[in-house]
Amino acid sequence: QVQLVESGGGLVQTGGSLRLSCAASGSIFTIYNMAWYRQAPGKQRELVAAITSGGSTTSIDSVKGRFTISRDNAKNTVYLQMNSLKPEDTAVYYCNAALSTSRYGTVYNYWGQGTQVTVSS
Repeated sequence: QVQLVESGGGLVQTGGSLRLSCAASGSIFTIYNMAWYRQAPGKQRELVAAITSGGSTTSIDSVKGRFTISRDNAKNTVYLQMNSLKPEDTAVYYCNAALSTSRYGTVYNYWGQGTQVTVSS
């Protein structure tokens, strides 16, 4: 069994900061890409930022310069540092990991349960 557990969400004022964490645990052999998605009320889930096992990152334009994704491979953990938060960043944030549970196993996507981020104006 594999679990992704997120933490760090909450309520913050415009311009504030939050740091999200997502720790993967269980029968993990290799974690490939890790990512953060978000879903605002009435909207589709969207990719926010992603990071490869080698540390290459990508993010959507609306968060460039404000959000930073990073990971600690030794801890199977991905982080999202969010600065200069805006009300439009309000959403449930989900972490995602593409991983295998054995040496030649299939790579599957796993999701965390989500953590609420609310930015007040």
